[in-house]
Amino acid sequence: MANRYSRILQTVAVLVLVGFVISCKTTSSPGRQIDDASIKTAVKAKMAADVRLSTLTNIEVNSTNGVVTLSGQVENESDRAQAVRVARSVDGVVKVNNELQIKH
Repeated sequence: MANRYSRILQTVAVLVLVGFVISCKTTSSPGRQIDDASIKTAVKAKMAADVRLSTLTNIEVNSTNGVVTLSGQVENESDRAQAVRVARSVDGVVKVNNELQIKH
């Protein structure tokens, strides 16, 4: 189980690094970009650690100026609400835009 979380966190770290490199072409300050990358990493890590959400691989997380946007698909309304709760619990999150869709 610990090995699984380790792989998930490594994957998240790589994705954040790639996202940071890509986002360097924005008008945000470097400090803001780092904050957003940290927020995105923290949200993904908390979702990976959450028993209900760790099996949901269709949640995309983005952060801009502390505003987190969740998109993708979840199984039910309960999972949708849990994803928002987890995102809001991360330090630095100003607002959560919930664009998650429930699978039909």
